[in-house]
Amino acid sequence: MTTTFPNLKQEISSICSLYGKDRGRMMDIVRDVQEKFHCVPSEALDFIASEVGSYRVEVESVVSFYTFLSKEKKGKIIIRLCDDIIDRMSGVQRVAEAFKQELGISFGETLEDGSITLEHTPCIGMCDQAPAALINDVVVTNLSTDRVVEIVKTLRASGSSEKLVKHLGDGNNGHPLVKSMVRNMIRKEGDVIFSSHDLGKSLKKAIALTPTEVIKEIKAARLRGRGGAGFPTGMKWEFTRAADKPVKTVICNADEGEPGTFKDRAILTEKAGLVFEGMAIGGYAIGAETGILYLRAEYSYLKKFLDSILADMRSKNLLGQNICGRKGFNFDIRIQMGAGAYICGEETALISSCEGLRGDPKNRPPFPAQQGYLKTPTSVNNVETFCCVVHIIDKGAAWFASMGSKGSTGTKVLSISGDCTAPGVYEFPFGTKLSEILKIAGAEETLAVQLGGPSGQLIGENDFERIICYDDLATGGSLMIFNKTRNILEIVKYFMEFFIEESCGYCTPCRVGNVLLKEKVETIIDGKGLKEDLTYLLNLCKTVKLASRCGLGQTSSHPVSSSLKNFKSEYEKLLIFSKDGRCPTFDITKALLAGEKSARRKSVIFDTI
Repeated sequence: MTTTFPNLKQEISSICSLYGKDRGRMMDIVRDVQEKFHCVPSEALDFIASEVGSYRVEVESVVSFYTFLSKEKKGKIIIRLCDDIIDRMSGVQRVAEAFKQELGISFGETLEDGSITLEHTPCIGMCDQAPAALINDVVVTNLSTDRVVEIVKTLRASGSSEKLVKHLGDGNNGHPLVKSMVRNMIRKEGDVIFSSHDLGKSLKKAIALTPTEVIKEIKAARLRGRGGAGFPTGMKWEFTRAADKPVKTVICNADEGEPGTFKDRAILTEKAGLVFEGMAIGGYAIGAETGILYLRAEYSYLKKFLDSILADMRSKNLLGQNICGRKGFNFDIRIQMGAGAYICGEETALISSCEGLRGDPKNRPPFPAQQGYLKTPTSVNNVETFCCVVHIIDKGAAWFASMGSKGSTGTKVLSISGDCTAPGVYEFPFGTKLSEILKIAGAEETLAVQLGGPSGQLIGENDFERIICYDDLATGGSLMIFNKTRNILEIVKYFMEFFIEESCGYCTPCRVGNVLLKEKVETIIDGKGLKEDLTYLLNLCKTVKLASRCGLGQTSSHPVSSSLKNFKSEYEKLLIFSKDGRCPTFDITKALLAGEKSARRKSVIFDTI
């Protein structure tokens, strides 16, 4: 087999050997190949499959699934301009036009010399600093047309994205292993996540207890998972520990890909040790020896820093063999990088990705607690949840349960962005009124708030006195603010475009239903909607929600259903009404064009009404 890539087979053999030729590390292998050759060449697929004992189709399915991977060669530098709703509100279109003008190419194209590729990408976790772009692994925030000129000039002259870093952000963004211009934007530190803690203190307290006692303490604190669903953490750990298999796994979901979410970015930058200690406590509680932090590709600039913290914890015997002198307590953590797929935020899709597969959701049952990563009982919790665990073990269940509301104890970290003067990361006690949060964030003339990202709910002024908690306004953390100058239906349209792009395409209700929802919303925006279209939308929302296979499809219709519930008048004022019984949106002349072309004659239309 001939190849245009010199030493391709030898390079691939070297990369595969780095990961023990383990098929389960396929994600790492193809990511490294992509970085080396700026693509995963078609001729490389057979080589990779042969090295890891797999099949070409399996390798190709992975490469074709993730947006950061490609069989077609990309530029040495890839500019990924964020195109989420907050960036659009912040003027990203002007920035996009400036990039096109300076580079002389359109989005989706590469310069003739192969140096730079220009692409759009969904949310990169920088909505508090929009407009933003990811240039290779360098995050560039607060973009303007003037900065675009400077950026392109620097990239052309140096050929290096690292030369773009002109200043360093606050906190660990300035760490030698990070060197990022990103700002943490931590506006309000609460009593849990961002409070001080001595690394290892809680882990030593945990191993002084039995695993059952640790789980009992977490249950007594009434800690619920911070990912959005709010499932009791202690119960999940109990189920996983009770599973009748000796090998178990702990996974931390750090794949916050929902537009408007960026709290985990700040936590991982400043409190990564807290996250890893929480995972170790979880490993002790359920009897696991393996921990995996699944880190979204957009946060790859943090990986070396996070690896250094893991290395430091191993040197202090907080990870590894016989941890803290506890014989038989062996637990370690590796970081699994994603490659650009929102669906991998769903826990079973995330598990598939950790196994080196496409990020396809798995059928349930069995649930991950019974059969998850590599068929082992697996507990998947998010970044914030593990941080809460550490403080509960340190300060006690009663201390934690004293904060928050009756059904939602502790605090909640929120990512606040949009039409406000102080976007950023805030930690509030559960039970805080939304109106108070809006006031603190500097929101004025607010029309709507999107809670929990596009999959959450779009609420209006009538709901602003409600409280943030799992029994009232539940959210995984995202809070996007829209003032009275914004168009509700345009916001809904964008969210539906996002879900269409991010659907894995496995099941028809999600793959097709979301397209139909978007098209009908567009019809209404164009002034061609009918009263009965609202009933159509509601019925289709129910179908997509009930018949979809995983959490993405089950919540993807929420932008339409929640906006119809809370902003129905915004739809109704765009509708047209028939006075004579005929469908006012039907253009018979246009409908007959195909037939006239086939018959090679014009139709005669008789209007008798």
